[in-house]
Amino acid sequence: LLFPVSNLCGKCRPRDTDLLQPSLNFLYWSLHQTTPCSQQRAVAVLLSNVSLLELLQKVLECTWLWSPPSRPAYLSSEDALLCSGWLLVASLLLYQHRYNTEVHQTLSVDLTEVLNAVIFRNKKPILLLVSIMQFLRAILRQNFSSSLLVIVGQNTAPSATQPQPSSLQDTALHPLSMQQIFSLVVSLQNLLVHKDLLLSQAVVACLETLVEYLYVKNQDVALHVASQPWHRFLLFTLLSGGQKSFLQPEVLRLMTLFVRYQSSNIISQKEISQIVQEAAEANLAELPEATSCALHLFLSQV
Repeated sequence: LLFPVSNLCGKCRPRDTDLLQPSLNFLYWSLHQTTPCSQQRAVAVLLSNVSLLELLQKVLECTWLWSPPSRPAYLSSEDALLCSGWLLVASLLLYQHRYNTEVHQTLSVDLTEVLNAVIFRNKKPILLLVSIMQFLRAILRQNFSSSLLVIVGQNTAPSATQPQPSSLQDTALHPLSMQQIFSLVVSLQNLLVHKDLLLSQAVVACLETLVEYLYVKNQDVALHVASQPWHRFLLFTLLSGGQKSFLQPEVLRLMTLFVRYQSSNIISQKEISQIVQEAAEANLAELPEATSCALHLFLSQV
């Protein structure tokens, strides 16, 4: 089925949302819900289809072309298509790298536009933000060096007009700039305050991947980002309201991040003891899977 569905996609235009959106979803799930052997073949089939990749390029570009003010409060068919497109491309990046699959057609993405979509949001629905963050995680994990993707944007080359200290840091963090990194971190923190489960999971995962990327590039910058005092206020905000337990997946994963990068000004011995105490008193068998996994990672890190 991959052959006819991918060929059908390649004959469509981005405005053919009724046909494209379920078709892209089928391709996405075909990649994820199959055996490793079949998965490698599926990736090869999709990446050899130049018409499909050209269509995906147009779908991604529509993210910036379709007017944000026209977006309704609910997820429109256009936004649903964009979500499917970003998620499929993120998956293709992941599996192309894993299997070192031959690439017949590259995709081009403006890094500044991707970052601004998260930083400024511009009335984008939560699911679209989550999809773009999934793509951002994929390119961060691959150090912006995927053979499937060409990164363009104003920061793809270091600027000679910046002050010298900034230039040195930006060169080390290339293609990101310090300004973009801090704007992104602040925006991720602000999105966490919404306390939407799906959004929280995506934001924390994106923050984890960003700090991992920075740690490889420049350890001082990574530790500086992980130890920002605003993080502690963010934790208090997440713990306020009806559910004050530390045993929330996003809280546990944030705590794990701060322990990993030794941010003692954010998480103290007192908080660590509280989490251990709550875990000791909880019925572990009844914890949701996400909480159980997050708790395991936290205790392993401690």
